[in-house]
Amino acid sequence: MSVKVKICGVTTPADARAAAERGADYVGVNFCPHSPRRVTVEQARAIVGVLGRTPAVGIFLDAPAALVTEVRGRVGLALLQFHGEESPEYCAGWSCPVIKAVRAREPAQVSRDVARYESVDRILIDAWVPGRAGGTGRRLDLARLVGVDVSRMFVAGGLTPETVADVVRALRPFAVDVASGVESRPGVKDHDAIERFVECAKAA
Repeated sequence: MSVKVKICGVTTPADARAAAERGADYVGVNFCPHSPRRVTVEQARAIVGVLGRTPAVGIFLDAPAALVTEVRGRVGLALLQFHGEESPEYCAGWSCPVIKAVRAREPAQVSRDVARYESVDRILIDAWVPGRAGGTGRRLDLARLVGVDVSRMFVAGGLTPETVADVVRALRPFAVDVASGVESRPGVKDHDAIERFVECAKAA
């Protein structure tokens, strides 16, 4: 089975439609404060409205559970992704699949974090950048995943159409995740880059 692809940080219906039509398996909408890709509930509803059967993932950062529940219901999110310091208890018990982001500093730390969040549906591995929760475009150091089972994980961190195939071949993850690597500027997707990214990932 080929790797799944998530196009993240989508901010417009046009970009969402392009991702879905070009074979993305998931589209991510970002509700994290201070992100250049943050969308409002109204923007997210418009994005989800053009996705058809492609599931939308809502990205949150240390948000109150009540707010997440409200946004999920209003937008129609199929999955939730938590990108902050959310506890395992916070991540458990949702009525939809949950992805928990973990930033990779070194293999032992990744393994500990993965074990800590064993109850979530998927783990997303992102690059470690001090003081940043993610979405930096910094390339993930694959050496920090030596010995780590990534078969149920999303792998993120500086992926591009030119690098994704090598990462897929090296790791064989469940999915790959990209935001800045398919953009012409923050929050604006390059549709040709999306197409190349999906093709390269799935052919690897």
